[in-house]
Amino acid sequence: MSNDMFGFVGTYTRLGSEGIYTLRLNGETGELTQVSVATGLENPSFVTLDPSGEHLYAVCESSSFDGSGGVTAFNVNGATGELTQINQVSTGGPGPCHLMVDSTDSMVIVTNYAGGSVSSHMIAADGSVSEQTTFVQHEGSSVNPRRQEKAHAHSVNIDKSNKYAYICDLGKDQVLTYAMDVENATISLSSTVDEVAGEGPRHFTFHPTNQQVYVLNELGCTITLYDLGDDGTLTPIETVPTLPEGWDGENTTADIHTSPDGAFVYASNRGHDSLAIFSIDQSTGKMTLVGHEPSQGNTPRNFAITPDGKFLLVENQNSDSIVTLRRENDGTLTPTGSIINVPAPVCLQLLPVGG
Repeated sequence: MSNDMFGFVGTYTRLGSEGIYTLRLNGETGELTQVSVATGLENPSFVTLDPSGEHLYAVCESSSFDGSGGVTAFNVNGATGELTQINQVSTGGPGPCHLMVDSTDSMVIVTNYAGGSVSSHMIAADGSVSEQTTFVQHEGSSVNPRRQEKAHAHSVNIDKSNKYAYICDLGKDQVLTYAMDVENATISLSSTVDEVAGEGPRHFTFHPTNQQVYVLNELGCTITLYDLGDDGTLTPIETVPTLPEGWDGENTTADIHTSPDGAFVYASNRGHDSLAIFSIDQSTGKMTLVGHEPSQGNTPRNFAITPDGKFLLVENQNSDSIVTLRRENDGTLTPTGSIINVPAPVCLQLLPVGG
């Protein structure tokens, strides 16, 4: 049986792309080839799949929906990887940049970066997405006058229990926990944790087995480890830098993922243009730097690790490329030689061929 995968790539049309690109990943070699592209969207920067793999949802990172951005639903052809649009609705705030579907395929939650807000939407049986069932406006600011002048909700992650959604707000220097009402597709604030001022929490990843999470701080160029309480609360344990000691160039971080076996955590540096690699102590969750691997391009944005842990695919937004790296047993990364051109790639979601 083939272990090939489809890769759905969100992009910025304002930077010259055509829309959402479907790629095919050779599961043995790591080579990527383009299959198709879904056009007619404005800045479908971030995409996500539902648990079944039958539907894909994309933000429209804009303000063209009466001053707000949008979320678009698609059917996914499991055999060909082609996308067919179902419907599109407003997110209620400008500049949506991240979204996630819950594990029961009942609701999608969207963060509006420019607007500093969060919306939730019900998902129908046909995959279509409803108008907002919840809209929450964040308020607040922090110490960086250019990037933290107001709230900037940057990402949403739903826990394995499907009870809580975690929102990283870069502008407020907070990670906010929302309790989820899946039946009604609504959310309500449960708790918050303050980051160190100026860190700018951006993205968030769960450890696959431990009750712990890793938060990537865009402005501080750090990763903070938190213990995860049964009630959704977060308790900070340690913070480590993503940059090599002594490197003082300009940099912001972008994306973070743990390996499927939970042995390593990876983060992307934009400026240093690298992937920072850390081993994870399985008893404490604490991180030890393994090293840095060049992204072989400019401004590595998001990246994806294949479910078998064999490859890491990194998107270099400003050099229009997606590079395949092989993961070694010690967590290090080795270039495979596979580089594919995709204009302004931002996000990559993987789906086994055949659904």
